[in-house]
Amino acid sequence: MAVQDFASLVALHRNYFRSGATRSAEWRESQLIALRSMMEGHAEDFYTALWADLRRNRIEADWVDIKCMTSEISHVLAHLRRWMNPLQVSTPLVLMPSRAKVRFDPLGVGLIIGTWNYPVMLTLSPLVAAISGGNAAVIKPSELAGATAAVIARCIPEYMDRNAFSVVLGGVPETTGLLEQEWDHIFYTGGATVAKLVMSAAAKRLTPVALELGGKSPAIVHVSANLRIAARRIAHGRWFNAGQTCTAPDYVLVFKDVAAAFLGYLKETVLEFYGKDPQKSRDYGRIVSDHHFDRLIRLLGSGIVYHGGQHDRADRYLAPTVLVNVSPESPAMQEEIFGPILPVLEVNDVQEAIAFVNARPSPLGMYLFAEHRPVTERILNSTTSGGAVVNDCTLQPIVHDFPFGGVGNSGMGKYHGEWGFRAYTNARGVLYHSTQLDPSLRYPPYERNQKLRKLVMPS
Repeated sequence: MAVQDFASLVALHRNYFRSGATRSAEWRESQLIALRSMMEGHAEDFYTALWADLRRNRIEADWVDIKCMTSEISHVLAHLRRWMNPLQVSTPLVLMPSRAKVRFDPLGVGLIIGTWNYPVMLTLSPLVAAISGGNAAVIKPSELAGATAAVIARCIPEYMDRNAFSVVLGGVPETTGLLEQEWDHIFYTGGATVAKLVMSAAAKRLTPVALELGGKSPAIVHVSANLRIAARRIAHGRWFNAGQTCTAPDYVLVFKDVAAAFLGYLKETVLEFYGKDPQKSRDYGRIVSDHHFDRLIRLLGSGIVYHGGQHDRADRYLAPTVLVNVSPESPAMQEEIFGPILPVLEVNDVQEAIAFVNARPSPLGMYLFAEHRPVTERILNSTTSGGAVVNDCTLQPIVHDFPFGGVGNSGMGKYHGEWGFRAYTNARGVLYHSTQLDPSLRYPPYERNQKLRKLVMPS
């Protein structure tokens, strides 16, 4: 589609939305069921595309991209009608007889800009939220995951209501052209640099936005932690999808007394997961592009390679890598790594760990490994993050009732489950005031009812 046609595309969807067709529970349910059928019916196409884009193995693609999506849709279908029910609220005595409720009205036509690292889940999960709220939407998949984007573009018109949903392929010119249109909501998943451009474009029309970003999510390993399990779970979170996960632990703060043992378990785990030559493992992915590969190679100089470091640009392969002796001022600690490099830094105590985290922008996730609950509660009470997990990492997105999203530099707005429904609806308070009574005390001249007003409307 030519950029100049975007205005007519948005107008088509907006006219359909204004017809009221998207408001009913039946329409929303039918579209959610259709989307679930699409995921199940074209699972093989998605597996193939994800292998082409990221060399994601079939098991992980089925778990993260297919099962997570179908499970989320089923959860929404099970609860949607309850979420749609207006909330009854009480009214003050002075307004009696009256009743009040909060409706959850659809916003209108939204723009969903997906990302490349989880090009199915992070593109279509916001669509689930938009549908649950009764909205129309234009979906813009990431051009960096071109094979997956093509499957989405082919399948959405086949299964979904074409008057309400469409897919636009392309790169920067197409995204720029879409951002110039008038939207009722913009949902962007990606990095902070582009997010600022999205927010600037939205500000021109005061369009509400949800920004799902990332940041440097820390993992803190306390002396009371089960070190072997901590190493296994951090390794899985860091090197799943070759580290290209927004919720992945971006660095580790390990207490000095257990640092050597933790590093030993971490190296042991990498060998267990991916073997002596991870390049030959079908369970280990690839970097999405040459640009990102070159960026990651430059970060290797931020410390001493404790394990890994091997790389092959022709294959876009970078081994699972652990860095030690990393300066907090090094490039690897100044930007989100978003790749298979894990800096491990040592701290002396809880307060030092808290101060280290608080000296940096609020992350999307925080992962606390400790068997001593007062330690985890102290850290949670003294820091800020979009979400947190105790004794594991990266799992918070699969809890359907969690509000998933960042805070500050890691994003704004929450979604998934009922939180996604709320993000895509306008909480609209409606007061129904009876005409059976119309006391004069609310009207001028005020002096005539001053005493009665003080009784009915106390200060």
